Formats: sequence, structure tokens, C-alpha cells
Amino acid sequence: MRMAGSWRRLLKLGLAGGAAAMALLQAFPASRLGIHIEEIGVNPPERFTLDAPPEVLAVLHRACWDCHSHETRWPFYAHLAPCSWLMAHDIHNARRHLNFSTWGGVDEDERRADRRDCWEQIQAGSMPPLFYVFPLHPEARLSAADKRILEAWLMRDAGPSGL
Repeated sequence: MRMAGSWRRLLKLGLAGGAAAMALLQAFPASRLGIHIEEIGVNPPERFTLDAPPEVLAVLHRACWDCHSHETRWPFYAHLAPCSWLMAHDIHNARRHLNFSTWGGVDEDERRADRRDCWEQIQAGSMPPLFYVFPLHPEARLSAADKRILEAWLMRDAGPSGL
């Protein structure tokens, strides 16, 4: 019987310590750690209206928009460290590489290169990233049909070589 009481006490201490550590982590927002992004939960106002067919927009909104636009949906855990740190870092990097909301300021040659790069990432299976899709965003998984839709739009002006 004494053993069960010890385990219970250890469990209580562990839970209390974990809760205290999580509370302490909240004192360190992503910006204090050098992860620069707009305030978590706030999206910049810039918006570019993407000229794409509705079926393309549907796939992009479902699988890409949260990271690659200024229309990020910020779930409750985006406000809790260390999740906030990871999300701020990932969204900052994603927007730096490709941001559909600021595409209006990019010339057509750069957009063409971006579309080609997008397709290469999708084809390689690195977009959307597995850690994003599973377990929190299974709807972002790209089906074979989604990939065909995106390939047709992304590679529409790539020429006969496919590149």
C-alpha cells in the first residue's frame, strides 16, 4: 500500500511541476526569443486577390493559406508557449518563402518561378509538411485529385519540358 501512495505523490508533484513550467513559459513570447512575426493572432492587412479557378482556390485555402498568406487561422494553442514559438517561426518562414497575400507586388516572372517551386515541393511530398497535416490539420492533406488540380494551375505556363 505504501508504494501506491508514493506513486500518487510523485504524480501530483510531476503535474504541479509541469503546470508551473508551462506557466513560466508564457512569460517568453515568440518576439522575445527573436522569432519576429506580427502579433500572434493578428494578420497583416495586405491582401492580394489571387486569379485562379475556384477549385484551385479551394485547395489552396484548405492546404496552404494558413501559412502562406495573411489569412492565418490562429487556434487557441497559438497563444500558448511553446506552441506559439513554433507557429510564429513556421509561419514567418513560410510567408518569407511564399506569401499569396503579397503576390501583387511580385512580377510575373517571379510568380512563375514561385508556382514552379510550389509544384516541386508538392511533388516531393514536402508541402504541406507532415507535422502540419497530422494530427491537427488532416483536411490539409492533398489527395491525388488535389495534386492534379494544383499541377495544372501551377505548371500552366511551364512549357513543354514541364519546368
